[in-house]
Amino acid sequence: MALIQQGLGMREVQLGQHTVRSHGREVARTHMHDWLILLLLVVIEIVMYALIDPFYRFVGKDMMTDLKYPLKENTVPFWAVPVYSLLLPSLVFLFIYYRRRDVYDLHHGILGLLFAVFITAVITDAIKNAVGRPRPDFFWRCFPDGKDVYDSLGNVICHGQASVIKEGHKSFPSGHTSGSFAGLGFLSLYLSGKIKVFDRRGHVWKLCIVILPILLACLVGISRVDDYWHHWQDVFAGGVIGLAIATFCYLQFFPPPYSDDGWGPYAYFRMLEERSAQQTNGVNALNVQVMEAQVLQQQNEQNNQSYTSSEEHDSGLNDLESGRSSQEIYKPRYDAAIIVEHV
Repeated sequence: MALIQQGLGMREVQLGQHTVRSHGREVARTHMHDWLILLLLVVIEIVMYALIDPFYRFVGKDMMTDLKYPLKENTVPFWAVPVYSLLLPSLVFLFIYYRRRDVYDLHHGILGLLFAVFITAVITDAIKNAVGRPRPDFFWRCFPDGKDVYDSLGNVICHGQASVIKEGHKSFPSGHTSGSFAGLGFLSLYLSGKIKVFDRRGHVWKLCIVILPILLACLVGISRVDDYWHHWQDVFAGGVIGLAIATFCYLQFFPPPYSDDGWGPYAYFRMLEERSAQQTNGVNALNVQVMEAQVLQQQNEQNNQSYTSSEEHDSGLNDLESGRSSQEIYKPRYDAAIIVEHV
């Protein structure tokens, strides 16, 4: 365990070397297609929310019993949803970046959050428009003066404001709830990985920090029922959709929070592996060059030794030949001296 923690510590030491200025452009270029798809999701969401009408299902007089709740203002206004589901988590990502200087974590945190929120928004509005379930306050949207009118088939003939009636057919599922669980659920998963909630040390305070975003999302969902804008089934379905999409998007960029590598994105560890492979290849290439140099040196030494031996051999042959010549020169003189002495 100590060796594992030491290895993780060494991997975290390398943080701070990858800032927005040094690697931001490269990371953004790598995920250019993801940003284009995200932009397409934004356009689809705008079209579905503003231009497409929901299904106007049959609403009879006997169904009005559960649809006569008072028409109230939103406790959580529509503009507040992007603030706490997008802006708040982004501020947390920036704080973590300020501490660690890891552009991979910042980029993938923001990209994953945006994908979670906008995929959830597209799915939610698609289901809203397809189902067309009336809100609990539909009666007062349809008949603002309280005088209900029905056609020959028993269906309502609304005489209220068109935009209010259109909004009254978008009860299932809850968009506030799904967006809240998408953004805050992603933040909860992010924090659980960063503070290492599942490190088996039993620090309950870490668990409390992770639960806070989920609690806030639950309170938003409850406010939708209290304001009579949604039935409880709408809120439940919205929460499931938002939390499920948040989990899928988080796991696309980050390891599971209970993993030993749960504190960092996949891209960071992939970068470390590539850098380690490059260093290993560089060391191997250097070793090959050193071995080649040693082989060349040995070959040169062997060539020098062969050249020296050849010279010594040639010198010996020259000496022998010169000795033989001297004997041949002095041999007649020696023979002549013997003959004179004999006489």
